[in-house]
Amino acid sequence: MNNEELILQRLDRLEAALVPLSEFSRSLSELKEDLTPLVNRGFKFLIEELQDVESAFQLEDLFQLIKRTLRNVKNLNYTLEQLETVVDLVKTVEPLLKSTVPQMIKRLDELEQNGVFRTYSAMLSVRAKIAKQYTPEDFELMGDVFTSLLGVMKKLAKPEVLIMLERMAEIPSCLDLDACESIGPVGLIRASYSDDVKQGLGVVIGLTKALGKLKGGEAG
Repeated sequence: MNNEELILQRLDRLEAALVPLSEFSRSLSELKEDLTPLVNRGFKFLIEELQDVESAFQLEDLFQLIKRTLRNVKNLNYTLEQLETVVDLVKTVEPLLKSTVPQMIKRLDELEQNGVFRTYSAMLSVRAKIAKQYTPEDFELMGDVFTSLLGVMKKLAKPEVLIMLERMAEIPSCLDLDACESIGPVGLIRASYSDDVKQGLGVVIGLTKALGKLKGGEAG
């Protein structure tokens, strides 16, 4: 093989090696031609948008923001750590909420069905009407009276008093006013032989004695 053939062979190899580079260069040129209009439109759009904030934006403000960010890196890290803690807490509480919230909704629905909220709303309305009707001084006076009534209610809460009140409450159901007739002295004497009348007279006398003690207490 002479020198001329060697040169031609090397030229062929160089030409084969340059073919991919030529294709790449052509592809790059085509890409540049395709992207150039898009880049120009994007750059133009960016300039138009920045014009809206040109009056409010200063380069010094950007530098100030960067410096403040660098000075507060520790605070930012601390904030992120706290945020991670909150996220972990939410992940921990989420299963509990999934089981608790439906129960709360069910319970609130039961209260609504039973009229608890309507009753409470009516109570608030009554309280508002009372507040309009009475002054704070009236409430203070009623508070003193209510305290005294609590003492009376405490006395009424004794078992023997409750038994007596329950029995007295049964009197109207045992009394038939239509069957009651007028009686004279003779009828009164005849009725006194009844055991019920005797017991009733005993109760009346006992109440009369108790009323006499009340009178004595007032005199004292």
